[in-house]
Amino acid sequence: MPQATQTISDYKWTSLWIAYLICRGACGGDLKGSVQDGRHQELSKKTAVLVAYYVYTPLPENTEERWKLMLISAGFRSVGHMAGLAERLGLMHYMEVLMMITSYEYVPATSDENVTVTDTEFENVPVRLYVPRKQSSELKRAVIYIHGGGWCVGGSAMEPYDLLSRWTSNKLNAVVISVEYRLAPKYHFPAQFEDVYKVLKFVLQNNILAQYGVDPSRISVAGDSSGGNLAAAVAQELLDDPEVKIKLKTQALLYPALQTLDLNLPSYQDNEDKPILPKSLMVRFWSEYFTNDTSLNEAMASNRHVPEESSHLFAFVNWSNWLPEKFKKDHTYKGPIYGSSKFGEKYPGFLDPRAAPLLADNVKLHGLPLTYVLTCQHDVLRDDGIMYVSRLREAGIQVTHDHIEDAFHGALMFITSPTDLAVGHRLANKYIAWLDENL
Repeated sequence: MPQATQTISDYKWTSLWIAYLICRGACGGDLKGSVQDGRHQELSKKTAVLVAYYVYTPLPENTEERWKLMLISAGFRSVGHMAGLAERLGLMHYMEVLMMITSYEYVPATSDENVTVTDTEFENVPVRLYVPRKQSSELKRAVIYIHGGGWCVGGSAMEPYDLLSRWTSNKLNAVVISVEYRLAPKYHFPAQFEDVYKVLKFVLQNNILAQYGVDPSRISVAGDSSGGNLAAAVAQELLDDPEVKIKLKTQALLYPALQTLDLNLPSYQDNEDKPILPKSLMVRFWSEYFTNDTSLNEAMASNRHVPEESSHLFAFVNWSNWLPEKFKKDHTYKGPIYGSSKFGEKYPGFLDPRAAPLLADNVKLHGLPLTYVLTCQHDVLRDDGIMYVSRLREAGIQVTHDHIEDAFHGALMFITSPTDLAVGHRLANKYIAWLDENL
């Protein structure tokens, strides 16, 4: 398993080397220049050093398009720094800044020659609906898709999600319902779960399926990151709902967030500062899902937020039992350090399987549909998905697990110009191919 091997010293020297190359280009290949241009060249050199030092990020050796990913990662860090500054100055909430930035990626609901796209509402929840134009004597498939964004940011109208849904609809001849659920910090758990579940129940009615020409036996729920969390949660919830007679055929969980108990898993340690989703941001997303109270964030960051009276739940997320040996490398399980009971009393949501599907007991897992789980090696959420695969298989559920050794969290978002990456297209193709074969 290739790992990032650069030391801090390597980091500095590589940064200086990049700065040298930038300066050389800025000075037309002559770093000495003329006396007249001396001040300009000196300023260029200093600027180049600062830019290079900021942009350069040590990446694993197996990373494709390294420099492009470094630039993208630097952009994400810049947005994070701006959001942190705005919050400290009392101008805006951290997540509001992120949401403002992501809103620039929103595209209108525009139909094309293959798919009719409309924005509408199901049960008063906004959705973006993709209906294939292809004429067929067969009934269509359907996918309820749930976008990621840490329950706080993002939306179905973001260009990468819009494109992914178009591809899915066209290639599978499927109706895709992309859910626009409410977001934190304005709305906390269980609002996000409730919105998605309302849409799912609405779709799983014979008259609605007939309206869109959908085969009731070929319906899937899917999502990435926090959307994968919500997809897993609603799939579990359906099992005990006597009002729902139509069952899901599949669920597809793309680098999902699935547990709140142990935020110091090997994957959290190995990928603490990896691109796109560092540990600090994931912990912030988790805490914001439940409350604006910063004390929960602080407790989660130190992994001391679970009360001792909930100790029985750790059996469901004990990585020493659920992770294959290759993912335990260089780590020793030490058991939980318990936190104050006040967190469980004030914010019981983080102990609820609807928010953390890995906390569901084994009996609950038995009825789940055929499952696809995609995990990325360089992702803090890697072990969440892998442990769920282990638990589902033990419960007798058929699972396809795609583990991508050179991928990072959020890779599926990088399928549109100018930030498109080969790894994003590869993951999108894997996901759609699995649906095409199994739905």
